[in-house]
Amino acid sequence: MSLFGTNGVRGIANEELTAEMALDLGRVIATLKPGKVAVACDTRISSQMLKSAVLAGIMSAGSDAIDLGIAPTPALQFYAKKNQIPGVVVTASHNPREYNGIKFVQENGAEFFREMDEESERVYVSKKFRIAKWSEVGKLLTDDCIENYVSAIVENVDLKRKYRVVVDCGNGASYLTSPEILRRLDCEVYSINAYPDGRFPARNPEPVERELELLKRAVVDFNADLGVAHDGDADRAVFVNEKGEFVSEDAMLALMAKYYVEKSRGGIVVTPVSSSRCVEDVVKEAGGEIVYTAVGSPVVAKVMIEKKAIFGGEGNGGFIFPEHLLARDGGMSIAKVLQLLDETGKKLSELIAEIPRYHMIKGKVACRNKEKLLSMLREEFPDANHVDGARIDFEDGWLLIRPSGTEPIARIYAEGKTKQRAEELYNEGLRILKKALE
Repeated sequence: MSLFGTNGVRGIANEELTAEMALDLGRVIATLKPGKVAVACDTRISSQMLKSAVLAGIMSAGSDAIDLGIAPTPALQFYAKKNQIPGVVVTASHNPREYNGIKFVQENGAEFFREMDEESERVYVSKKFRIAKWSEVGKLLTDDCIENYVSAIVENVDLKRKYRVVVDCGNGASYLTSPEILRRLDCEVYSINAYPDGRFPARNPEPVERELELLKRAVVDFNADLGVAHDGDADRAVFVNEKGEFVSEDAMLALMAKYYVEKSRGGIVVTPVSSSRCVEDVVKEAGGEIVYTAVGSPVVAKVMIEKKAIFGGEGNGGFIFPEHLLARDGGMSIAKVLQLLDETGKKLSELIAEIPRYHMIKGKVACRNKEKLLSMLREEFPDANHVDGARIDFEDGWLLIRPSGTEPIARIYAEGKTKQRAEELYNEGLRILKKALE
């Protein structure tokens, strides 16, 4: 199985992802990209240990390592872009507490693309690292990436009204940035879980609806205009409307895509094949064009560069604003949603009511022969979108069957205008998969 998944290297800390691996991964990036390398981490218990190993690996390969401490992933990416140097983030993002991860960042702030990960893996497996002489090992430097990142977001947005916002930092890295972004935008801020704790005592790092009861109650109690929650490294943001209702990530993606297309009077929006049809509906209605990619934010960012897209993102709270950064950014997402409220004069619940509603069902089935599955899908559905598995579109919905990039499973996504239609399509997906796996 590949070491690098859809978004870096991940595993249970100190079991599957060890200090030795982190040391060698530090050597890998310094071998591929000699010169200074910036490193940051999230708040997980194992992050300081793994970050120290990455820093040591970089220096052992003769490069200077810049320790940025704890920081959201997009803050490290903005630093990399501003200084035109590569970076490493130690984070498992939304994964459970016991996990951690390491991902590489390019000089333009984007995550490593697939072919770059493959090259990194070849170096890692071969162990053909650059090893410096005793007199030429790199230096350990320190710097801050928070101030410039926060300032860049605040300068990008100009609000006419004062907003009341509840932000749930989830004990992750956003405790350093999101409350401060909101304060500088002259918002009245209520922060919850806004202190670093790698045990994540309040909730799991992934901000799914069932984990956000405290946020929903707080929005109502404080009569807030908006609630927002982040994952562990704050590259994603999910929202709660002024009524304390969770807003689906796909609906938020569609809302922001619509806003960008209307402002630009057209343009290309890039999103994975797993995104809801509501995104395509609003983009086309506003005069824009939708481009589908394989699942994974690095793929979305790469296609955005190729197509000169105005906006992109995934249906998990990960929005990419190319004028700011070619990567998902939870901090900028908050600012842009407030800007949207400010320009329209509407409440979030009113804006979401304008987005078409669909019903989606997701599931997974054990699958070890992925090549056989892909071959059968291409044969059975020649007209489908095969950018990642097979997405078969119908007038009233769609079905996606794709092998996982990191696990021995196949995933099924089914979406319909009604719940009944979604169930019909999902059952059809199960039937197709069963046939393929026989």
